[in-house]
Amino acid sequence: MITVESVSKSFNGKKAVDHISFQANDKEILVLLGTSGCGKTTTLKMINRLIEADSGTILINGKNIQDQKVEELRMGIGFVMQHSGLFPHYTVEQNIAVVPDLLKWNKKKTLKRTEELLHKLHLSEDVLKRFPNELSGGQQQRVGIARALIVDSPILLMDEPFGALDNITKNDIHSEFKSLEELKNKTIILVTHDVQEAFELGHKICLMDKGKIIQMGSPKEILYQPKNEFVKNFFSENRLLLEYKVTTLKNVKAEINFKHLYEKFQFSENTNLWVALQKLSSDQLFSKDYENLVKAFNDYRKLTIV
Repeated sequence: MITVESVSKSFNGKKAVDHISFQANDKEILVLLGTSGCGKTTTLKMINRLIEADSGTILINGKNIQDQKVEELRMGIGFVMQHSGLFPHYTVEQNIAVVPDLLKWNKKKTLKRTEELLHKLHLSEDVLKRFPNELSGGQQQRVGIARALIVDSPILLMDEPFGALDNITKNDIHSEFKSLEELKNKTIILVTHDVQEAFELGHKICLMDKGKIIQMGSPKEILYQPKNEFVKNFFSENRLLLEYKVTTLKNVKAEINFKHLYEKFQFSENTNLWVALQKLSSDQLFSKDYENLVKAFNDYRKLTIV
């Protein structure tokens, strides 16, 4: 869906992005991960031409973005930024309707789609007449997501969308994000410096440093097959937690009554161990299963750890 080929960008003679290439496949969440100043936000903004690349080619669905008018390009791309990026002098309803108004949707169609998204994002309709400063951080971020999703474009770009939220609110929105049907049908590029967020949401992670891509792969590949010491060290602080999150029940073998647990906790083979252990730890009746699962994970880890 998105192809970036040998793209570079400099500011005041200093390379912010240095000949990078990658692909984001259809219906895939690709995370651009790295510390501040690594070039991830510049890369994201070049895709919708908020920043123009100095060299290289960016294709969307096989078409060069330079062959399209900027306005038309952006109409087909949802964009969510940190702190939600809502217009402070617009009500929530007006903020969400910005692109539909440009596309000349009738008011009834816009309102119907707005109400549908509010319901899915757990926002009450009484927020529609409020202004952004009358909402909590979590509500503002949900409104920002609703604005980006309203026209149901096939691509969504997200620049540190949850960076300003506290951990509890962030976890809630992550859960909603993963379950939202609209997002399962989109190609999403998400920028973050939060390692856990990258592993929680990404199908593929692109780790950047000093304007270059250091390694790209699935969360499991990048964790268990680090390309070099930089990659290994980047994840070292969160390593054990990340291993629990990339390991699923189908990866481990343990003396567990899986059928019973699947029915009790609605597990599946793709449930990660972090989620499974959290649920098992909440009920004393399953302490033996908890112990078996931890043992199975440790056995699995010995076989996979670098």
